[in-house]
Amino acid sequence: MMQSTFGHGDVLIWMVEIFLFVVWFWLLMNVMGDLFRDHEMSGGVKALWIIALIVSPFIGVFIYLVVRGSGMAARSARAMQEAQSRFDSYVRSVAGSEGPAEQIQKAKALLDAGTIDKAEFEALKAKALRA
Repeated sequence: MMQSTFGHGDVLIWMVEIFLFVVWFWLLMNVMGDLFRDHEMSGGVKALWIIALIVSPFIGVFIYLVVRGSGMAARSARAMQEAQSRFDSYVRSVAGSEGPAEQIQKAKALLDAGTIDKAEFEALKAKALRA
């Protein structure tokens, strides 16, 4: 009985509908992210956009893409560059700035000044080369 009312065309239409819903939801999330990422827009204007997206989600997304779509890529790229620079500075702070050559050079200066002896210099040198 169900086979007579449920054809392959219905399955294809369902797949297209699900695909379009996923695309629309992805666009909605991108629009929301862009809306909150933009620091130049005032809070009132953001609230109006959110209301428009809640009241009429499909039309609101499309209007946002038409009106503010050109700046979305620039704001996204700027946010990614800021995140990358924060990550790079964190990695530099954790990794340390001295390489083995600088450590050996400092140990040699200490040896030349008489602060450490030859055995301590060799131990510091071996430690720097292992790291």
